[in-house]
Amino acid sequence: AILVTVLIQATVFGTDPVKDTPPLLSAQTSELTTRDALILGVIEGITEFLPISSTGHLIITNRALGLDAEDPMLDAEGSPIWIAPPSPENPAGRPLTLKLAADTYIVVIQVGAILAVVMVFWNSMMTILRGLQGNDRSGLVLLRNIALAFFPVVIVGLALDDWIDANLFSLNTVIAALLVGAILMLGAEFWRKRRGFALDHPKTPAELTVGEALQIGAMQCLALWPGMSRSMVTMVGGYFSGLAPAKAAEFAFLVGIPVLGGAAVYKGLQTGPAMLALFGWTEVLIGGAAAAISAAIAVRFLVAWLQKFGLGAFAIYRLILAGVLAWWVLG
Repeated sequence: AILVTVLIQATVFGTDPVKDTPPLLSAQTSELTTRDALILGVIEGITEFLPISSTGHLIITNRALGLDAEDPMLDAEGSPIWIAPPSPENPAGRPLTLKLAADTYIVVIQVGAILAVVMVFWNSMMTILRGLQGNDRSGLVLLRNIALAFFPVVIVGLALDDWIDANLFSLNTVIAALLVGAILMLGAEFWRKRRGFALDHPKTPAELTVGEALQIGAMQCLALWPGMSRSMVTMVGGYFSGLAPAKAAEFAFLVGIPVLGGAAVYKGLQTGPAMLALFGWTEVLIGGAAAAISAAIAVRFLVAWLQKFGLGAFAIYRLILAGVLAWWVLG
């Protein structure tokens, strides 16, 4: 998290970012409490790699914590704080809101979850490093497959980023994604069992072909729909490419490193400085640390669970959650 925030500040502001940021009315009394930071960090870490949608759960959590207000934040003089000031091309500009700052926060603290995956799968990281040094061909092939699975979601994500922010970050779209994702998971489990893939299927992520890695990358594009779950669609794509559940999960975690890291840097460069000025460094570091610890626990749990039971229970959880949310929204 420190590396990302330093990158954000150095890139956008130079060496003294705070000096150039308008003073906020609430700068000394952050809108994000330590309790909120811990809650968001734990939920991010637990849900990021379980196939139940971290974005969906964090949208729900932001609403429950009152972090979804869309009124423009004001500086000490009562003027709006601009992410993008009014211009001839955009007369309305883009003011900073509490919701926008919270949305940026939950993307940036994903770095904590990334660090957890790096530590849990340290052996795979070393295999990749040996591959780059020319000492392990399987490590080089694994890196190639991660890059191929990463490529499609980057292209689509960059092209649709503004549209997704404007149209898909709502409880209604999360409910729909939870339902569609559950159906997809149940269908993938049925397909896997019909095809006879055993839970100890020997195929590994390093044995995926170019076409299979790209297929998984195409599946990841579905995760741009909040509530769908990046890890879930990657695991389903792994199923269809011949990976057993635990190996599909491992590949999903490894692909998550560039995907989540890229999203954190991209979002941070857009709105990170304003988010930091509003929330402060302490809450960002607390959230990142909580995400790292909870993600490490969740990853180990998920691998052990999938080896025995597959994805079915998570699909049922998604259906139940969708029903509860629909009752909440309609009620």
